Amino acid sequence: MLTNSRGIAFILALAISAMVTAFLSLLDTTNATILLVAGAISFSVAYLLANITLEFLIFREIGNIYSLLEKIQKKDFSEISDKSSKSSISPLRRINKVINSYALTKQKEIETLQKNEEFRREFIADISHELKTPIFATQGYIHTLLDGAIDDKQVRMKFLKRAAKSLDSLDVLVQDLLTLNQMESGVIKFTFTQFDLKDLIIEVIDQLEHKASKRDVEIIFDFEEGKNYITSADRQKIYRVCQNLIFNAVKYNNNKGQVKVSLKASKNSIQVDIKDDGQGIPPEDLKRIFERFYRVEKSRNKKEGGTGLGLAIVKHILEGHKSKISVSSTVGKGSIFSFSLPLVKNESQDQKANVS
Repeated sequence: MLTNSRGIAFILALAISAMVTAFLSLLDTTNATILLVAGAISFSVAYLLANITLEFLIFREIGNIYSLLEKIQKKDFSEISDKSSKSSISPLRRINKVINSYALTKQKEIETLQKNEEFRREFIADISHELKTPIFATQGYIHTLLDGAIDDKQVRMKFLKRAAKSLDSLDVLVQDLLTLNQMESGVIKFTFTQFDLKDLIIEVIDQLEHKASKRDVEIIFDFEEGKNYITSADRQKIYRVCQNLIFNAVKYNNNKGQVKVSLKASKNSIQVDIKDDGQGIPPEDLKRIFERFYRVEKSRNKKEGGTGLGLAIVKHILEGHKSKISVSSTVGKGSIFSFSLPLVKNESQDQKANVS
């Protein structure tokens, strides 16, 4: 009976009614009718007030607390929400809010751990697949030579070259993994110098011109003559960013397609846009293309080569320059990758700007 609000309210109301009746019985003018009415009224009022107070201010909050504790014990955070933020005069509401806040924090921690675990599984599966391909290829060539093909000079040279190519691919993959890991851990430091971003892009285009010509892909560089494109950054790493983005634009473009590299200098920054007219990237893949080993099916398949780490490295390099890589794409029409770097103004241009 005493385990709920009604039982406790009944005992309290009975005690209050008895005290009121006893007090009134001491008066000379009090008769049995008055005592009966007074006792009934005091009991009813006391019962209602006590029951409402206990039910809404104490027992309900205790019930909520027990419910939260049971969910925490069972590690069930799916139905926990921040409902305890409403104001209340209950002294237990603050305890309820603290426990609820703790439960929500734990829920977020569990969700983060689950995402990390999923990412870890995907990463292990991806890296196992990426390592398996060149290792198995090299093993196949070497074992074939050991089984007797080594006596044939023509076959021997062909298989050795293929094995060397597979090992080179493995070396590139390992180097990219080390680079990415060092960037994430902060081991690699950035050396900032001032250089002309226009000249750097011209160097990248000259290097990739031969690969572009094999697919009849035209690379167009759009910039304003006489404009200042001096920036302060790590030249070697920005070279790698531009090399990766332009190379991807060529590799994933259509035959006889076009890659347009644009430089736009504003008041304090330089924006670089690399546009291709290839197959484009589906919307569901746009958010994941900067993840390790993530490849877009069809347009970015394994046959195209590469380690699958290029865009992840690009992202980390630009983050190290306090910049971001952005991408917009339309399936069947192409993609545009963009990033910006700070513009370093020279004195001559500042003087021209002041004169004008």
